[in-house]
Amino acid sequence: MNQPPALTDRKQLDRQRARAATNPALFLQEDAAFEIHERLLEVNRPFTRTAIVTPFPSVWQNIRPDATFVSDTDRLDLEVGAFDLVIHAMSLHWANDPVGQLIQCRRALRPDGMCIVAAFGGQTLSELRSAMAEAEIAITGGISPRVAPMGEIRDLGGLLQRAGFALPVADGATKTVTYRDALHLMRDLRAMGEGNALNARRKQPMSRRLFDETAKRYHAAFGTNDGRIPATFETIFLTGWAPDESQQKPLRPGSAKTRLADALETTETPLPKF
Repeated sequence: MNQPPALTDRKQLDRQRARAATNPALFLQEDAAFEIHERLLEVNRPFTRTAIVTPFPSVWQNIRPDATFVSDTDRLDLEVGAFDLVIHAMSLHWANDPVGQLIQCRRALRPDGMCIVAAFGGQTLSELRSAMAEAEIAITGGISPRVAPMGEIRDLGGLLQRAGFALPVADGATKTVTYRDALHLMRDLRAMGEGNALNARRKQPMSRRLFDETAKRYHAAFGTNDGRIPATFETIFLTGWAPDESQQKPLRPGSAKTRLADALETTETPLPKF
């Protein structure tokens, strides 16, 4: 059976991340790490062995210095059943097989171990994607892949179930960052290691005319009163547990021994029959 083409040009992605490491702008990675740290403080259990899947281990060094750091390659370097906490940090959108990434994380967990995923959501860079698509259609009559696909919260939450996690939870938050213009936004994206590394991308650099048209349309559609432009970044957090017999299980439908109306001390109103 023929394998589908890879989403990501891994060599290009590695080059971009290496360039970003020399003068990084990792505030989104740092925000996600801080949020995960805060969530872990609310979990009433110690974690004795942690693995973190991340392209930027330096972000986590002060938060979980004892962790095992793993690159987000297609085959994760995770020992099966070795960890009670696995964190997958801000790189799922570059995965050729997102479900496969989560399955590998689950297999690396001990029974009742916890996995937390931080991933970019579908609202990320919505303004840039809209302005760039309009500009490219106006200039070339078509569009080419320029921004990695990012899932909606419901779709990403469903990945946890497909990967076999118990007690799956998904939630998210958006952050709006303002920039002087589209050029400064794109410079920040390069400093995040988030340039275009799609396998199907056009290999030629973005033309000056296309950039100018994108910047003009971006400002016209989204510019603020002070002359700046907003950029939306959505971060989705997924939490799941490796299955274990000790975990709570939902009751079988119809197995209740007490009527809800009795518990609420109210009168039950039957629904009409059709």
